[in-house]
Amino acid sequence: MQGVLRKTLTIAGRDLILETGRLARQAGGAVLVTYGGTMVLVTATAAAEPREGIDFFPLTVDYEERLYAAGKIPGGFIKREGRPSEKAILSARLIDRPIRPLFPKYYRNDVHIVATVLSVDQDCPPNVAGIIGASAALTISAIPFGGPIGAVGVGLIDNKPVINPTLAEDEKSSLNLVVAGTDTAIMMVEAGAKEVPEDLMLECIMQAHEEIKRIVAFINDFRAEALELGLAKEKQEVVEPCLTPELESQVREIAAPRLREAIYTSRDEKLAKQEREKRLEACREEIKNLVLAGKEEMLAEHPEVPRLVNDLIAKIEKEIVRRMILTEGVRIDGRALDEIRPITCEVGVLSRTHGSGLFTRGETQVLTVTTLGPISDEQILDDLGVDESKRYMHHYNFPPYSVGEARPIRAPGRREIGHGALAERALEPMIPPEEEFPYAIRLVSEVLGSNGSTSMGSVCGSTLALMDAGVPIKAPVAGVAMGLVKEGDQVAILTDIQGIEDALGDMDFKVAGTKNGITALQMDIKIPGIDRAILERALEQARRGRLFILEKILATIPQPRPELSPYAPRMLTMTIDPDKIRDIIGPGGKIIKKIIEETGVEIDVEDDGRIFIASTDAANGKRAVEIIQALTQEVETGKVYNGKVTRITEFGAFVEVIPGVLGMPGKEGLVHISQLANERVEKVEDVVQEGDYILVKAIGFDSQGRLKLSRKEALPQAVPEGGGRHFRRHGREGGNRILNSRRPR
Repeated sequence: MQGVLRKTLTIAGRDLILETGRLARQAGGAVLVTYGGTMVLVTATAAAEPREGIDFFPLTVDYEERLYAAGKIPGGFIKREGRPSEKAILSARLIDRPIRPLFPKYYRNDVHIVATVLSVDQDCPPNVAGIIGASAALTISAIPFGGPIGAVGVGLIDNKPVINPTLAEDEKSSLNLVVAGTDTAIMMVEAGAKEVPEDLMLECIMQAHEEIKRIVAFINDFRAEALELGLAKEKQEVVEPCLTPELESQVREIAAPRLREAIYTSRDEKLAKQEREKRLEACREEIKNLVLAGKEEMLAEHPEVPRLVNDLIAKIEKEIVRRMILTEGVRIDGRALDEIRPITCEVGVLSRTHGSGLFTRGETQVLTVTTLGPISDEQILDDLGVDESKRYMHHYNFPPYSVGEARPIRAPGRREIGHGALAERALEPMIPPEEEFPYAIRLVSEVLGSNGSTSMGSVCGSTLALMDAGVPIKAPVAGVAMGLVKEGDQVAILTDIQGIEDALGDMDFKVAGTKNGITALQMDIKIPGIDRAILERALEQARRGRLFILEKILATIPQPRPELSPYAPRMLTMTIDPDKIRDIIGPGGKIIKKIIEETGVEIDVEDDGRIFIASTDAANGKRAVEIIQALTQEVETGKVYNGKVTRITEFGAFVEVIPGVLGMPGKEGLVHISQLANERVEKVEDVVQEGDYILVKAIGFDSQGRLKLSRKEALPQAVPEGGGRHFRRHGREGGNRILNSRRPR
């Protein structure tokens, strides 16, 4: 029987256990990661042969959430897991991003990483365990991999970093940070924060890297022992195809001057993205034709040569652009390194929506729309986390026309979900609490044009749309995408990168925040050697860029509008005794449905007795409030009511003191004949008639809980003789009937 290897490392006071050899033995590499009570099985499997006809690395990462892991049964009719949740997709991206740059450039075998969450301890997030598991599974497999990597979560409590915070610590934390990297470089950073200053953010990242180094050493030891036990495999050799030295020299000789001219003229003429790309593409095609002319025989024997020539042309182009940035401090569109493209901001773009903002930065353009709704429109999150919902949502759409392409629009992919989550995270700390602004808020960002940094454009568009809608956000938020070019000791940090700079650079670094600090951070690094000094410079340059953009936003709309859109629902709130909720709901929801049908409002009832009424018509909203008040109002002993006489008996009159609504009976009590008047009454009819409205006082309840009323005690008391004041009496002879009115006031 195959052996089993288990190794333990203590991180943040809890044991991290890696195990292989017991589960999923047919996978290329399989590691069970246990951290606290969280258990994640991660497998890494590669196809035996390369996939033909592709020019990219076919890596797939699936993060499989199983609700049994958290002791839950899936909702819905089918009662089984279906499409991955948004959190599962984001977790898969967290695993994918740091490992993808570590595979050989020309590796074309399909690689499939599957992280299956088997058990969840809410104090130990499974996504971090999934990153470590993917790293370990790849490391013991035969798949060529430039790792291992490690990962930790970091919180910030009282300005002190906390590694892998527990759920209770996370609630106190002003930072939710995940960092992954090798022992020499940080590869990926993902953070949501509550206006954390740049220096504290940097401190948290660097402290995370110290823990990552320990994890990387631990995985290397794990592989060494696994090899001794026959549980790990020797790495597959990847032979990278290359051109002959003669052909490479020829390509460089032909390509370099032509590409240089195309790039520099594009820069000097400040060509737009599509015009520049058209010129460069024509140049590439010309170079390829010149290089391959007369080589038909060689091409027949080596069909991979055109692809390798294309790759070399792209490499030379990258070298020229990077050299221009590093030596001349000028970018391909003619901007300085810290220069932001022209910005325009507009609000109130759409006539009937609740709020809208159009943010344009260079050729990147994002329209964001705000919709306000009742709290019941919040999203219930059915995943492995604690039971929760969110009332602030941001969705991001990236249609093909935004980049000049013609192809069908599909359901949101991982990119759309990832960008939307980043923009949502950036604004979330600024959303007013439910007590101050009892609305569900949905933002939708439509990318109308793209030339880099659309997610940060969505952040800026979101601020504009929220302020236009009158949402009292705590502070405006802006975002900027940063880039990096590094050759040896030469370093250039770029502000507001565009698409080509993202592709040719060494770092994609997105920072969003207010003037006080960072609210969201996402960083992907492609090279080792990014040290603290470089990160510090990048964060400071990003802060200056963010402040510049905030000025543009505030020049357009300096503060949230004081009034909501006339087309937005008005939210009325009231609080009732929680024991009265059943009176509002009624059997099978019968009563609340009647209220909604009659008034056209939307009603949310919370377990603590809070009631939210959403209506676009003020009168209907007021009517709904009155109905709910009538349904939940209790008769107070000692209080005088203007009630309606509903029935008359020999022993007294029944008076409705709280009217019924929606066909439901009101609350009534008995005025005993002895309580009708100060003097003796022979017949009830001598004093009151059915339909009369009379003043009565609630004097208590009998032993069976029935309400007792008194007209006598509600009457004005006679003033002693000489008191100087007389009451005018009305009514028929023999009675002292006071007719306050025939109709309730």
